[in-house]
Amino acid sequence: MAKITRNVQPVTARIGKEGAGELVPSRYAVKIGDIDVVLISDGILPLPTSTMSTNVSEADRNEWFDGRFLQRDMFDWALNIALVKRGDRLILIDSGVGDGFDYFTRAGQSMTRLESAGIDLSAITDIVITHMHMDHVGGLNVDGVRRKLRPDVRIHVAAAEVAFWKNPDFSKTVMPEAVPPALRKAAEKFVALYSENIVQFDQTVEVAAGVSARVTGGHTPGHCVVDVASNGEKLTFVGDAIFEVGFENPAWQNGFEHDPEKAVSVRVALLNEAAETGAMLAAAHVAFPSIGHIAKDGDHFRFVPVLWDY
Repeated sequence: MAKITRNVQPVTARIGKEGAGELVPSRYAVKIGDIDVVLISDGILPLPTSTMSTNVSEADRNEWFDGRFLQRDMFDWALNIALVKRGDRLILIDSGVGDGFDYFTRAGQSMTRLESAGIDLSAITDIVITHMHMDHVGGLNVDGVRRKLRPDVRIHVAAAEVAFWKNPDFSKTVMPEAVPPALRKAAEKFVALYSENIVQFDQTVEVAAGVSARVTGGHTPGHCVVDVASNGEKLTFVGDAIFEVGFENPAWQNGFEHDPEKAVSVRVALLNEAAETGAMLAAAHVAFPSIGHIAKDGDHFRFVPVLWDY
């Protein structure tokens, strides 16, 4: 008997009255000490499974996807952003893909979902961009968003990231043909729209008390992660440093990594750090809400999702 796999298709089922809201949850909140953190789903990016493991055999890749009852050819990449509330500071981490890409019709929901959660965009004091790929800056590029943000909003981006996108190198990436031009276009538009608001930093920056960004590199030269720490508790939003396959197979390289070998070392270091400290981890491309702990099994790791608290 052929193995049944999950079809890659949008959830269309609706129950109740028209306009009653989404059937599938799109935001989840946790408290880290005195700091509120909300993970928000921007949607789904369907991409070839080959981009998840460019340095391994098709057989090994198929075994991983078969073991999770997933299709072998296309994979639904989750796309998550985060919102952090610390005192009078409201910090957005990344912004989703936006609406400028016809092949990503199931994503681009971040700005709408922020507003549906009662978040006024003008209340955001700071934005941290983990890196300038289109699925992280694209939400800010949507028409009308700039006008809704406060004029003095601070957008924290690593200096190495800003410099890289002036002349980006794709020589080590393995992406669908349409993606590199789209990445260039989104990064250029972001810088043009927000040049007066971008606050560049070198290695680390404290955005608010207990909320800091640190450069890891690897995925892109200026890729950073965001640490949220309070009262002995910690959560790290790792951006694109870790993908679904990366817990059990941290050496598997991703086609979107501009320096795949360094990305592997960054991934292993972050996983070891979380396993040793017990800190929680959240990520842009781990199944929503992506919050969990890391357990170590020899040279491999295991993601332990948090139990949802209702």
